[in-house]
Amino acid sequence: MPTKQPTRGKFKTTQKDTSLDEQLSLDLGDYSRPKISDSIDVAAYSHLLPAKPTVVFDTYWRFAAERQKVFFKKLRGEPMPWTEDPIISTFKFTNAYRASDRTSQYLIRHVIYREDLPSTPEEVFFRIILFKIFNKIETWRLLENRLGNIIYAEYSFKRYDEILTKAIENGQSIYSAAYIMPSGGKGLRHTRKHHTHLNLIERMMTDELPKKLTDAPNMHRGFDLLREYPTIGDFLAYQFITDVNYSEITNFSEMSFVVPGPGALDGIRKCFADLGGLNEPEIIKLMAKNQKFEFERLGLDFHSIFGRPLQLIDCQNLFCEVDKYSRIKHPEISGISGRTRIKQKYSANRQPIDYWYPPKWGINETVKQYKENYVNTNLKSKLGVV
Repeated sequence: MPTKQPTRGKFKTTQKDTSLDEQLSLDLGDYSRPKISDSIDVAAYSHLLPAKPTVVFDTYWRFAAERQKVFFKKLRGEPMPWTEDPIISTFKFTNAYRASDRTSQYLIRHVIYREDLPSTPEEVFFRIILFKIFNKIETWRLLENRLGNIIYAEYSFKRYDEILTKAIENGQSIYSAAYIMPSGGKGLRHTRKHHTHLNLIERMMTDELPKKLTDAPNMHRGFDLLREYPTIGDFLAYQFITDVNYSEITNFSEMSFVVPGPGALDGIRKCFADLGGLNEPEIIKLMAKNQKFEFERLGLDFHSIFGRPLQLIDCQNLFCEVDKYSRIKHPEISGISGRTRIKQKYSANRQPIDYWYPPKWGINETVKQYKENYVNTNLKSKLGVV
């Protein structure tokens, strides 16, 4: 097994490095961790030793279960309110499963799996990275409305730039606020931020990155390939390889590799007074491994998405969401960032989502049948049919 050299905030690996257990902890420097609450029965958490949880640890699982209940109520088309939890009903939180979020659903259904567009790895990757660089449905629709079919073989920097520049001049935001896309170093900066990112996409395509990803033996190697590009750090590389993995370009296990983002690191700190010698990726792996036990221990009725358990990417995201949730629920426990407020309030999007997942997961027919059965049962109930 090759040796990895620890660097601050970086995962240095080689192609053959596939073990999640050997991922490095992010070097965050010295900071004080929250104390174990006096209300915790330490014996109840002996299965986690030597790691020591705080009260937020149980909140993590309760939040996941409640957020998933909201998802299923939306899936069934039930009217609001979907929860009695005042925090979840007031503030915006992502789904327990990343692939169920609106932007991910749009990417999967309307960007990746398109019968009217070329399905070669090159073309599919181009669409994925173009969409994810901006990570905004409205920007994709803008380009599609102006260009017609979005095809790499017909790509023109000048044409794409004209459309995006005009949108900016008209006061339109072309980037999502979900995460910040860096504009690049001094050698990469252009007149406008999107110039850098269009050039970045061009460079990836010239380097035949889609083929390299297809040939990659595991998600870790795919992460490394993306991480080599300017403006793409650990967090974005992990997000991008997860998005690529929704397609047929790759077929990596989502349980093989994880990189905690800044929000997840905050959540981990709040959930654990002591990591017990584990690093952050190992903590996320522990959560994924123990999920069934933890839900049962707390008497929580957690409904997976039709037999697919929470993956490492989902457990990572949940740490980020519980960091936000605990700012209200457990204000006495602080994270690394020290943030105390949740910025985004929840505002219902009336546009329904026709939930659909990567076909290789094998759950789409079950999702369809679930919705049809609910509609039929509900209709019979209204008609008084037994």
